Amino acid sequence: MRTLPQPDQIHRLLREIRLRAAPDAARCIQCGKCSAGCPVAPEMDLLPNQVLRLLQTGGEDRVLGSRTIWLCAGCQACTTRCPEDIDIALVMDTLRKIVRERRLAPREKEIGVFNRVFLYSVRAFGRLYEFGLVLGFNLLSKKLMKDVLLAPLLFSKGKISLLPHLSPRDIREIGEIYRRARRFLPPEEEQKNEADRILPRLLPAFHRP
Repeated sequence: MRTLPQPDQIHRLLREIRLRAAPDAARCIQCGKCSAGCPVAPEMDLLPNQVLRLLQTGGEDRVLGSRTIWLCAGCQACTTRCPEDIDIALVMDTLRKIVRERRLAPREKEIGVFNRVFLYSVRAFGRLYEFGLVLGFNLLSKKLMKDVLLAPLLFSKGKISLLPHLSPRDIREIGEIYRRARRFLPPEEEQKNEADRILPRLLPAFHRP
C-alpha cells in the first residue's frame, strides 16, 4: 500500500528556499509573467512558474532533477516582472546550490564544467583567457574537436589570442577575492574542482598560481 507523504515532507524544499533565498516564494499566483519574459524558456523542461508551483506542491525531485535550474541565465527578467516581488532568479541559484550540497548529479553537466573552467581562468590570469577556456572546456567535456574549425577564423579576426593577457595587479586582486571566498567553502568542495587539477597541466607555460 502506498504511503502518502507528510505535509512537512511536501514543503521541505520550499521551507529551505524561503529561509535561504525568497521568503515570499510561496506567494506565486501562477500569472506566468516570469515564463513569458524568460529568454531561455524555450530550452527549459520546466518553465519558471512551473518550478515555483512544484515547490508549493512538493515536487522536490522534479525540481532538483530539472534542466531549468541549470539553464537559467540569471538575467533577472523574471524577478523584475513578478507582481509578488519574488526573486525567482535567486530561487534558481539557490536550487543549484542545494543540488551541489546534496551531491546530486546535475542534469546539465557541461554547464558545471564551463563554470569551473571559467572561474579557474579568471583566478589564474586575472581575467578571462578565451583560448584556454575553449581548450579546458573541450578537454573536460570530452569533446576535443568541438568548434575546432572556427579557430582559424577567430584568430584571423583577432577575436581570441593564442597567449593570455597577464596583469600582475589583476592576478593579485582576483587572487585576494578568491582567498576570501574560499573561507566559505567546505573542505570537500576545495578538493572537487577538477579544473584546478587538470588545467595547469594543459597550459603549464601560461599558468600562474
